[in-house]
Amino acid sequence: MKIFAVGMNYAQHNKELDGALYKPEEPVIFTKADSALLKDGKPFFIPDWSERVDYETELVVRICRLGKGIPERFAHRYYDAVTVGIDFTARDWQQRARQNGRPWEICKGFDGSAVIGQWVEVEKFHDVQAIHFHLDINGDTVQEGCTSEMLYKIDELIAYISRFFTLKTGDLLYTGTPVGVGPVKINDHLEGWLEERKVLDFRCK
Repeated sequence: MKIFAVGMNYAQHNKELDGALYKPEEPVIFTKADSALLKDGKPFFIPDWSERVDYETELVVRICRLGKGIPERFAHRYYDAVTVGIDFTARDWQQRARQNGRPWEICKGFDGSAVIGQWVEVEKFHDVQAIHFHLDINGDTVQEGCTSEMLYKIDELIAYISRFFTLKTGDLLYTGTPVGVGPVKINDHLEGWLEERKVLDFRCK
């Protein structure tokens, strides 16, 4: 099982990080270790080696069949469900990595950094590129997004990634975070929503 993730896929988030609205020339793809996966409402343990760990709320796509070199027009056949996930980021480590041109594996792929909620079949939605999602922390909405705002759409991402990697059943794709990321602290209660469905519920320890 592989975990793919997309950086800088919402313009307002790019402005949040870098002070400017822009679209990368090509999708920014990184991976997370399989030990990063955190599911079934298990708590997230904030690592003691980072001074700031941020939540990044994302739509996550589940790959449902084997594919390589997938044309964009057929990409919709290769995923069957979506959910809300959190791409936890050790922000201080990421800033140093970006400044020094280093990889993101530590700041993005550490244990427990890929949280996923309950899956919802794509047939439940009229259009996967028009899904609203949001994150509540301790009862307050802290981040909201809509998949219509993606700079690179789901089918584009699958076609692009499959040029380089063979996609397999059970692989996951974190599709990028909208504006509004922020830090978590011990005892925070996080709840993720797809439209009116609560699909994610866990606490930080």
